[in-house]
Amino acid sequence: MKAEGIVHQGPASASGTPEGQEVHLYAGTAGHSAWFSDDLGDTWVHPNSHSGMYLEARVWAFSSHPATPETLHAGTDAGVYRWDERTARWQAISTQLGDVWAIAHAPENPSTLFAGTRPAALYRSVDDGVTWSELATPGIAKFSDINMGPTRVTQILFDPFTPDTLWATVEIGGIYRSTDAGTTWRLLTEGLVSADVHGIAVARTPAGTVRVLATTNRGLHISEDQGETWRFVAMDTPSQYMRCVVTRSDDPATVFLANGNGPPGNDGQLLRSRDGGDTWERLPLPGELNSTLWCVALHPSMPDWMFVCTNLGQVFRSTDGGDSWLRLPHEFGELRSLHWRAVPAGTRAAPHSITRAVPPKPLASA
Repeated sequence: MKAEGIVHQGPASASGTPEGQEVHLYAGTAGHSAWFSDDLGDTWVHPNSHSGMYLEARVWAFSSHPATPETLHAGTDAGVYRWDERTARWQAISTQLGDVWAIAHAPENPSTLFAGTRPAALYRSVDDGVTWSELATPGIAKFSDINMGPTRVTQILFDPFTPDTLWATVEIGGIYRSTDAGTTWRLLTEGLVSADVHGIAVARTPAGTVRVLATTNRGLHISEDQGETWRFVAMDTPSQYMRCVVTRSDDPATVFLANGNGPPGNDGQLLRSRDGGDTWERLPLPGELNSTLWCVALHPSMPDWMFVCTNLGQVFRSTDGGDSWLRLPHEFGELRSLHWRAVPAGTRAAPHSITRAVPPKPLASA
């Protein structure tokens, strides 16, 4: 989809970065491991297998904690990996889980992590991801005869408003909620038009109403009773296929929604709501999108900065909360995860084991 009336950003600078910090950006691919950028996505490096991760690994998810800027965790098709910024190396810290599609740090404790796998199951670690315990998830399916394949956990989210509440989404298997810090879980599907759930977010309207928003292959759903019931919300879009949904941490009424026409699709768009999901506007991403918009990456340290990507590897950057965008030069083959954060300047103290550095290149006119 080609956006009209596009406002193009100039190159972003580090002037908006907190003093003494630098931005690190990470991209997870479906078959070319993890890529890194230290200049806001203008250029990328692709560490080779000497970095500690197989060069053709599939990296489904990233998670980091602000208390431990020197490390980053990744869920991959070969288990859980931990990145050490100081040595610029990966370590395979657990193969106990196998294929890990979702991973999240507990906000209050960087040593506690939750992970979701394929086939779908939920796990918790209290030792920084080295060992894991499976959690009780009644009714979770391991195989779906809809797609004739294993189910998978697509997201794990800590509720920002309700203590000890976590959410997990399963493709194809519905929505789970825990109200005891992840020890036990309930399946909540009443009102869903599809159990093929991709993402989840918790928003608050300007009037103070807390809403849970969930995305599926057949559309957006909203709950105002903590997931006990869901209602389908038809969007004014060519396709109802919805992928990622994210709220701003400093303004939970602002919600971003990734849309397209399937996996991978050949079209997509980014939507924004400023009222917790009552109304939506389309944001102008430059040029033709080559596939469904897949990831929306925000960080509470710099809430106006955003990175988004399509399933087939286009990446875009905004430094003004999504009002204007720059399409970044490098296109990946297939992206499944984006993550970024500000870390203390000089945290990375060793060079990458580089397969190849990717220099900037001019873009064709949008």
